[in-house]
Amino acid sequence: MLETIWFLLWGVLWAIYFILDGYDLGIGSLIPILGKSDRDRRVMLNAMGPFWDGNEVWLITAGGVTFAAFPKAYAVMFSGLYTPLMLLLFALIIRGVSLEFRHQVENTAWRRVWDLGATVGSFLPALLLGVAFANIFMGLPLDQNGVFQGNLLTLLNPYGLAGGALFVLLFAMHGSLWLTVKTEGDLQQRAASLTRKLWPVLAALIAAFVVLTAFSTNLLANYLRNPLMLVLLAVPVLALVLLRRQIGKGDWWYAWALSAVLIAGLTLFGVVGLYPALLPSSIAPEFSITISNAASSTLTLSIMLGVALVFVPIVAAYQFWMYRTFSHKVTDKELNQEGAY
Repeated sequence: MLETIWFLLWGVLWAIYFILDGYDLGIGSLIPILGKSDRDRRVMLNAMGPFWDGNEVWLITAGGVTFAAFPKAYAVMFSGLYTPLMLLLFALIIRGVSLEFRHQVENTAWRRVWDLGATVGSFLPALLLGVAFANIFMGLPLDQNGVFQGNLLTLLNPYGLAGGALFVLLFAMHGSLWLTVKTEGDLQQRAASLTRKLWPVLAALIAAFVVLTAFSTNLLANYLRNPLMLVLLAVPVLALVLLRRQIGKGDWWYAWALSAVLIAGLTLFGVVGLYPALLPSSIAPEFSITISNAASSTLTLSIMLGVALVFVPIVAAYQFWMYRTFSHKVTDKELNQEGAY
């Protein structure tokens, strides 16, 4: 029972991370497209300025839960996927450094370099996360000892690349919606226009990815055994349809919330489809890393659950307060404050 609870919490934490850091990564990826001037780029960076480092806490939390609740899965994941995970880490470091260094020197060339760093440091994590999770959904070439029988090129298969493209586009949509909420004037109009153009492309890509999932993975097995669970697929589908309606109305806060529901729905649909596997093996099902053979002791899981029930709500309440405090639009007054990007 505790293993199942922590498996679900593991999926929820990843969903929260994708929602919160997803729009940051999306905004960074869109700098070359929407950042027509230095002011535009500053507004984009300050739209995520108070939030981005706090959002990354959920990545650490998801990784920490993997380490503490399912240490064997953590060991296999961070050894087999060592190269993409290190690329992800370096990309996130580059993004953080770029945001902090950009405004230190009043020089156009200097700022262009760090703008490029912020773009690469946002686009690459989105791509790598999509490729990684798509490969996990499909199954990794793990032998009986949990050793990854492949390399980085093994992960760059058609289904993995489709997952990477989906994450990039999903986060770009999420980020453009955040900009419509946090900006005004010409930048907001261009972000809104981009959002309207991205929606049909995203809808088509989601549909194609679901079809590929049916043929390339075993995710649907759980749902076919219990058709009532298909409600999990109905959630992102409904969110996608309603999202188009709210975009048409220009109700940007509601649209962004629906985008968050879409991301959470897609994530949990995939995670629940994995159950009880954490890292399925494509070599043989019996070689898979599951919640049974990867979990920590019952005592460890019990103590962790108690700690999580106390501290996760505190962190969530703090972030809610922070988002409420900085919910206003980014204006010239914000840009002129000390410490602004």
